[in-house]
Amino acid sequence: MPLDLAALFDQGLSYDAFLAKHGNEAQRNRWSAVHAEVRLSEPQRDLLAGFVREMKVLVSAGAWCGDCVNQCPVFDHFAAANEKIRVRFFDRDEHSELAESISTCGGHRVPSVLFLSEDNFICGRYGDRTLATYRHMAATQLGPSCPTGIGAINVDLLQAVTAEWLAEFERIQLMLRLSGRLREKHGD
Repeated sequence: MPLDLAALFDQGLSYDAFLAKHGNEAQRNRWSAVHAEVRLSEPQRDLLAGFVREMKVLVSAGAWCGDCVNQCPVFDHFAAANEKIRVRFFDRDEHSELAESISTCGGHRVPSVLFLSEDNFICGRYGDRTLATYRHMAATQLGPSCPTGIGAINVDLLQAVTAEWLAEFERIQLMLRLSGRLREKHGD
C-alpha cells in the first residue's frame, strides 16, 4: 500500500521540534554546533531566495546519527532562506514506513530525503551522504589512517556538503519550475 504522502508530510516535525522530541542534550548540542558553522554564501542565499515553487522535503533522520548531525542543519538553513522550502523531519525508527520506502543500498540509511511537489508528487530522493562525504570517508578509511570520529568540525567538508545539497535542492526546484503541469496551474 503506497504511503499517503500528504498526510505523512503533515505529521513531520520542524528542525527544532524534531531535536526537542528525539534528541538528548548531548545530541542537541552536537547538532547546534554544526548548525552554527553552516555558512551560506551570498550567491547561495540569492539562489535560494529565487525559488518560486513550493517544495516539500521529507527528511528521514536520527538525532543519534553522525551523518545527520553533519547534514540536517544545512536543510534548516535552506528552509530559513525561503518559505517555499518546507522541510519536515521524521525519526527513522518512529516512521519506519517512510524509511522503508526510501531505503538505500538495502538499508534504512539516514539522512534520506524525499522531495515532493506542492501537490505531493514525488520529484526525487537523495541521501544518505553526499559525494564530498564519501570522498572524505574513502580518503580517511580506505588508506592507512584510522579516523576517531571525534574532533573539530571539518568546515571545508561542511561547505562542500552544503554546496552538494544545494545543487540537489536547485535541481528539484528547476524540475518544479519547468514542469508543464505546474506552469499551467500557476500561469507562468
